[in-house]
Amino acid sequence: MPVIKILPHPEFCPQGASLSAPAGTSICEALLDNDIAIEHACDMSCACTTCHVIVREGFNSLNEMEEGEEDLLDRAWGLEPNSRLSCQAILAQQDLVVEIPKYSINHARENH
Repeated sequence: MPVIKILPHPEFCPQGASLSAPAGTSICEALLDNDIAIEHACDMSCACTTCHVIVREGFNSLNEMEEGEEDLLDRAWGLEPNSRLSCQAILAQQDLVVEIPKYSINHARENH
């Protein structure tokens, strides 16, 4: 089972975390299953950017990005070349290092 190392995030995991998840699981599911409450406003349907993560190591082991995810990522806060929507990024057998950005754009939560 691949290991996901989560870098420290002030809200979701202040000390950072290390967790295992089976290949075929999305990064978002793995985080939620391990009590890291990453935002996922669209219930993992690839309709928002609240679950945006930056994959610091292991990016190329993930499934290929589909066009819908690419289009949405253009709207994500703090976009980097190795950004993914965690609900769409499916684990393979390789370990990952993941950073949850400091901010996300969640219009429902922000009362827009």
